[in-house]
Order: sequence, then C-alpha cells, then structure tokens
Amino acid sequence: MNGLLLFLLALAPAIILHELAHGYVAHLLGDETAKNAGRLTLNPLKHVDPFGSVALPLLLAFAQIATIGHVEFLYGWAKPVPINPLNLNINGRYDPRRLMGVVGIAGPAMNFALALAAGFALHSGVALEYLAYFIEINLVLGLFNLIPLPPLDGGRVAVAVLPLPLAIRLAQTERLGILLVLLVLFVLPTVLGQFGIAFDPFQAAMDKILPWAEHLVLVLTGNDGGS
Repeated sequence: MNGLLLFLLALAPAIILHELAHGYVAHLLGDETAKNAGRLTLNPLKHVDPFGSVALPLLLAFAQIATIGHVEFLYGWAKPVPINPLNLNINGRYDPRRLMGVVGIAGPAMNFALALAAGFALHSGVALEYLAYFIEINLVLGLFNLIPLPPLDGGRVAVAVLPLPLAIRLAQTERLGILLVLLVLFVLPTVLGQFGIAFDPFQAAMDKILPWAEHLVLVLTGNDGGS
C-alpha cells in the first residue's frame, strides 16, 4: 500500500480519537460543551480545522517544494474540542486549573492506548505494515503533545501542577506557544539545515525516545520483537 495513504489512514483515527478523549473526559467531569457542539463523534468532518488541517499543511508543502524542492516536514492539527474549564468538577467540587490538566492528559493517554491496542493486533498477522505505522504515529503524536508548552497537552498538565504564580506565567505564553513550536521544532531546523547547521531538537529527542517507546509497546503486548 502507498506509504502516504498508510500515513493518512493511520493519522486520521489517531487525531480524531485524541480529540474525542479530551471531549469525553471533560464530559465525565461535568462539562457538556463538546457534547452540545456535536464534537463527541467519530465523523472526521466535525474535527477538521480549515487552517490547521488543510491550509497550513498545504502551505508548508508548497513552500518547501518551491524553496528546497521536496517536503521536509508537515504540521497541522484538528479542530480543538471546545471545553469550558469552569464547568469541570468532581462530585460538585470545582477545580478548573487542575481538572484541565486531567482533560489535557487524556489525549496523549488515548494515543498510547491506541499504540498498545495495535501492538496486540499484531498477533493477528493481518495488515502488519499499517499497524506498524499506527503504532509509530500514535507514539509520536502522544509524545509530541507532552511538550510542556501551552496550547499543547503537556502545557495544560504543567499549568495544572505548577505553583500558581508559575502556572499563570506559563498559561500566558499560550498565544505564542504554537508559533514557538512551529519555529523551533520545524521551521528553524529546515532553514538551518540549508546552511549545513544541524539543529533539530525534536528529531534528536525522538531518535532516542521513540525506539525505546516502540520496544516497550512490543514488550507489553507480548510480541517476539520485544524480546
């Protein structure tokens, strides 16, 4: 099967279920915002962000083809699930900051659970290439979203657990957070690479963490490759 098609078929459910996890956990914690917006659904069209899912990936692809002749990286996101932190509570006890951390960690947790499910599915001997893509994409998506910078999920968790003064300062970086992520982790490595300067912190981290995470999935799911 075509590599790009495999990538897209693995990426779509990984992103959709990631967002659903946020919305469903928020629903369990008393917030009906996502449910009322019709976002607790597997319909991919409900999760498409016109800019993050379509315009930005196309813009990045065309810009790279025009400048360096090939696509070095792509980045995008699904439409964030709407959540009202003020509605989040456990048995009537409201704690918006910390419960948003719980909602935030639900997305990466879903991706790690999907990677494990795919690991168990390897035992069937069916669609092995697809399952390998699915495991890797879910691990990358889950690990990437743990970066402790808002609006990434790791940023939500950091805001939840840090002392309040530090949490406030970190939360205030949210408007610039996604721009910093794009610049430092994707744009800057590509630009500097054209001048022979090696700078790719995310890839360097993934080169060390991802093989370990994939090995762990294989071990936990009882596959021979984990031995």
